[in-house]
Amino acid sequence: MTPIHVVTGAGPVGSTVATQLAEQHHRVRLLTRSGNGPEHPLIERRRLDVSRPDALDEAFDGAVAVHHCIHASRYDAAAWRAELPATEQGVLAAAGRAGAVAVFPESLYAYGEVDGPITEDLPRTATRGKQGVRAALLRAREASTTPTVSVAASDFFGPRVITAHAGERMVPTLLAGKRLWVIGSQDQPHSFTYVPDLAAAMIRAAATPDLWDSFLHAPTGPPVTQRELVEAFAAAAGAPSPRASAAPGWLVRALGSVHRDTREVAELAHQFTGPWVLDSSRSERRLGLQPTPFADAVRATVAWWRDREPTAA
Repeated sequence: MTPIHVVTGAGPVGSTVATQLAEQHHRVRLLTRSGNGPEHPLIERRRLDVSRPDALDEAFDGAVAVHHCIHASRYDAAAWRAELPATEQGVLAAAGRAGAVAVFPESLYAYGEVDGPITEDLPRTATRGKQGVRAALLRAREASTTPTVSVAASDFFGPRVITAHAGERMVPTLLAGKRLWVIGSQDQPHSFTYVPDLAAAMIRAAATPDLWDSFLHAPTGPPVTQRELVEAFAAAAGAPSPRASAAPGWLVRALGSVHRDTREVAELAHQFTGPWVLDSSRSERRLGLQPTPFADAVRATVAWWRDREPTAA
């Protein structure tokens, strides 16, 4: 039987992982509630609710790797706590029964507030809010008898990335010539991870047993300021320098006191009010991968947004 790579979720990470695997001639089984996802002859799109553990054994049958890329229904700690741990436990158990490694895209939230570059040997022991949920998920993976790999990325950019700081609030706004707002400071160094590089790292880790049961950083280029990122997008688009303003951390926190969604963003405001630098050099050596050159990643991102329907931008 030809090995199968299972991918759960068809957001920017799941879709990119599935597409890269198919382009490498692997069979892919993509599981989503809607049955949607990228089209490719080697991608079998299957409608399935991954939070139902009784449905997983059949879906994972024949899998050599399970790339678990779903997210919660809301970007808030309560939803994460209610939905993510139980779903991950079901996925871990079913992947173990199938003899598959479970690979997870991960954020940097579990590190909490960090002074200096973020390296893999720093403690991932955050306790509050969404950061605490991510740290608890990592502990549960470490305790599992199923082999796992967690590949952590900083804030995303790239094709298919919509709901992100460098997504719909930035690229389509500057393409339309409108004023855009960023969180925190425009001039603090910040690491942004190109989603195709995260996907490539997950695929390489799944295929490398020596990397199982480890925590890795996705290959991520040198940090840039939000001002530099915006200017790079504008240059790639041939657009004039956009009008940009920053919402300082104190303002985001004040708005969060009366607005639930803003409160969830304010919890992570420290990542944008000071340096937030991901050091992926050690993981790059272990993976044998390097980040996509920044200019190439920026051009591909702008091209993807330009190819979208005008109503979507």
